[in-house]
Amino acid sequence: MLNIVLFGPPGAGKGTQSEKLISKYNLTHISTGDLFRKHLKEGTELGKLAQKYMDDGNLVPDEVVIGMVDDKIKNTEDVNGFIFDGFPRTVTQAKALDKLMDGKGTPISGMIALEVPFEELRTRLLERGKVSGRADDQNEEKINNRINVYQEETLPVSEYYKEQGKYNAIDGVGSIDKIFDKISEVVDSLSVEK
Repeated sequence: MLNIVLFGPPGAGKGTQSEKLISKYNLTHISTGDLFRKHLKEGTELGKLAQKYMDDGNLVPDEVVIGMVDDKIKNTEDVNGFIFDGFPRTVTQAKALDKLMDGKGTPISGMIALEVPFEELRTRLLERGKVSGRADDQNEEKINNRINVYQEETLPVSEYYKEQGKYNAIDGVGSIDKIFDKISEVVDSLSVEK
């Protein structure tokens, strides 16, 4: 099975590139953002709790996120693999994901990290906010907080995967198709290694 962690700060293009990866490699998408939105839409207690953290630009606690991911994996059958989009966001989550996937006999194949300068991220997020209507993409203070949270709490996850030899950096600036070509080269090399 091919299990990819797609990594990068808010606005790096993870959602766009994950759609292309899902289509090309027939992977099942696991996005904690999507899981949260589902719970928010359904008005579950977990959704309300997640909304409070997200509204402040903070991360949802690890145990909540891991439980949601485990549930999604358990309820998905006959797949070629998974693409984890926006997860794991902490080293604790990365370790829990490794334990979860190793326990299923299908470890993480590799991390693909989209690297984008922070000024470019701010510009992209503000533009996305105009189009999407997402409140967290329209407020510079919230954008700055999200980027700071990423730098302080999420960026260390890349070191965790570097130590395992699973880290693959991709320049996330350029055309969507050129970036995807670079990502595909990495994914193809991970498939060959299996």
